[in-house]
Amino acid sequence: MQSVKVGILGLGTVGSGTVNVLRRNLKEITRRAGRDIEISRAADRSFDQPKNCNTDGIALTTDALDVVNDPSIQIVVELIGGTGIARELVLTAIANGKHVVTANKALIAMHGNELFARAQEKGVTVAFEAAVAGGIPIIKAMREGLAANSIEWLAGIINGTGNFILTEMRDKSRDFSDVLAEAQALGYAEADPTFDVEGIDAAHKLTIMASIAFGIPLQFDKAYTEGISK
Repeated sequence: MQSVKVGILGLGTVGSGTVNVLRRNLKEITRRAGRDIEISRAADRSFDQPKNCNTDGIALTTDALDVVNDPSIQIVVELIGGTGIARELVLTAIANGKHVVTANKALIAMHGNELFARAQEKGVTVAFEAAVAGGIPIIKAMREGLAANSIEWLAGIINGTGNFILTEMRDKSRDFSDVLAEAQALGYAEADPTFDVEGIDAAHKLTIMASIAFGIPLQFDKAYTEGISK
């Protein structure tokens, strides 16, 4: 039986972690899938610095199109982030008849309707469990575990950075700016924390969950968003 060949777009923190998990748990994944899983090609902007994963046996490239246009690859894992280049690459992968796995919540929230429609036309899948609360995981639970339930409303803490900041402010009466600086130093918040502290990250996640819970199209532009910076 032929192996399933996987191509990865992006070998940053998430991409390198994905390679490590797939390689570390390869035997168990193969047993469960009933097929050998092979990471055959990976793309990143630069390979000047060593990656935090073992890339032995993986064809490396700085041109992501090499991955999405490779006829031997069946699954493309998009881990580069953003909604511009990522969208074009995912659409190209779909057009080439490849399944797509992504952790890109912004891409799904803003362009998911288009991506899912194209995927349906080509008979492939766009999987995005890791895009929203992947540690639970919530997408599969809502889609399958609650399929017979009528969900009337959603509420939750879905942004870890905001939760950390607000907890510190409440419990220790600390200033927002001080806690934000600590969150950045600890790696909880990005150098540009806008998505976290202005509610954009949470809005992306809520948009996706609402679409699944209520059976409606993705409508990020209609999500009311209010940050914690004020």
